[in-house]
Amino acid sequence: MKKLLQVVCVILIGVVIMIGGRYYRYVASSDTPYDEVGIMLNGYMPGPVRSWGCGKLKERFGKQVPPYGCAGADPRSWA
Repeated sequence: MKKLLQVVCVILIGVVIMIGGRYYRYVASSDTPYDEVGIMLNGYMPGPVRSWGCGKLKERFGKQVPPYGCAGADPRSWA
């Protein structure tokens, strides 16, 4: 039982690292704010992480239309 729990924990940590790394790569170094996988991951992130990610994207792509999930009341303005 202990070995099974250890394997499950390692798998969960690995998945979190993979998803978190992919999200960070989208926010910090993507060529476009319209990456479909990045937008999807942004939608699944908790509020504070999503706000941070949208802020980073706004710093990098502030003159473009925001991606889904980062738009304010007007879909053409950043939140």
